[in-house]
Amino acid sequence: MANIKSAQKRIETTKRDTLRNKSKKSEIKTYIKKFDEAIEAGNVDEAREIFRHVDKKMKQAEAKNIIHKNKVARTTSRLQRAINNAQNA
Repeated sequence: MANIKSAQKRIETTKRDTLRNKSKKSEIKTYIKKFDEAIEAGNVDEAREIFRHVDKKMKQAEAKNIIHKNKVARTTSRLQRAINNAQNA
C-alpha cells in the first residue's frame, strides 16, 4: 500500500476509472449481443437501429481511449457486413 498521499489518490482514481471503463465496455458488449440476436432472428431493421447505438457508443469510447481505434473500426465493419449480408439474403 502506498504511503504517499498523491500515490494513494492515484490508486483511488485508477480504481474509479477502471470501474467506469468496465461499465462502458460491458454496455457495448450487451448491445453487440442484442445485435447478433436480431440478425439471427432476421430483424434487419431492429439490427440497424441497434447498430446506430453501438457505433455511437464505440466511437465515444474510442475518443476517451477506453477502446483502441482499430478494434472500433474492426467491430463496426463486422457489424455493418452482417447487416448487408442479412439484407441481401
